[in-house]
Amino acid sequence: MTKPGKKNGLTDIKGILVGNYTDKQAVSGVTVVVCPQGAVAGVDVRGSAPGTRETDVLTPHNLVDQVQAVVLTGGSVFGLSACDGVTRWLAEEGYGFPLDQGYVAPIVPAAVLYDLGRGEQFIPPINADWGRLACEGAGDLPIEMGCAGAGTGALAGSIKGGLGTASFVLDSEITVAALVAVNPDGSVINPANGRPWEISRELNGEFGSMGNRAVALPPKPAPGAIRNTTIGVVATDAVLTKPQAQKVAQMAHDGMARAIRPSHTMFDGDTIFCMATGNRELPETPGFFIAAKAQALNELGHAAADCMSRAIIHAVIHAHSIAGMTAFCDLEDL
Repeated sequence: MTKPGKKNGLTDIKGILVGNYTDKQAVSGVTVVVCPQGAVAGVDVRGSAPGTRETDVLTPHNLVDQVQAVVLTGGSVFGLSACDGVTRWLAEEGYGFPLDQGYVAPIVPAAVLYDLGRGEQFIPPINADWGRLACEGAGDLPIEMGCAGAGTGALAGSIKGGLGTASFVLDSEITVAALVAVNPDGSVINPANGRPWEISRELNGEFGSMGNRAVALPPKPAPGAIRNTTIGVVATDAVLTKPQAQKVAQMAHDGMARAIRPSHTMFDGDTIFCMATGNRELPETPGFFIAAKAQALNELGHAAADCMSRAIIHAVIHAHSIAGMTAFCDLEDL
């Protein structure tokens, strides 16, 4: 029987902590995913306008295997400054790649989305303190969704975007989950019926009454400068190599492409990271490719894609209207 985890979110993965810093006046924020003991990580960038940090270190042939955190942030290129606070906080806690004399170098990849011009100032006053505060608030509790963290200023097509999460427990008892800040050029809602494209992925009535609504979409804003991007993390408690983590990140993009249409456009910087904490072995699977555990990896990647689709829907239905952006909950019924 298919089922979500107990918290239906990224913090269902043991060893993963999530923290948000939200500035409602700036209409921007930071989300940090912390794994103090380190997680094997991969990344896949599909959008044509990405803003990223330390993604090259995740290339399978490069040296470092593990990351201590991944940052998702608003603020476009200015948002990368939040990573400095995350890196300093991790170093002070002793989490990172070991150096001489007891020092560590935390590995902190990041991706940004465009939310400029949505708050009191065109450029939000994002800085290292935002990243540090997100770390200080990180924990394994259920994750606040909607207008929180990196999803605070997000816009999804013509309606309010946001931060969403979802999880899934496989028959092997391996857990996989997704966390995503939804700010795409495309739409999460099918204009033909007013319902989310991937509403059929719902598990255990997780979308509640909002999942039964069909809404009338407002007009989409006029085309302008690049102002989009959906960024996220999928995580699992499985043992993965760096190439396997990269493959799961690639497959998770399928869930984004199903839930947001179109996605991966010239105006998006769509980026997904994968983090594996290594607490459960992938099950052996029969066949020619038994050594690579290929079938088990297929199932994990498929589940990651479905989690991504569900997390995207959660981001939109949990958001509230802010800064002239109308949320799903405030749209008229069809």
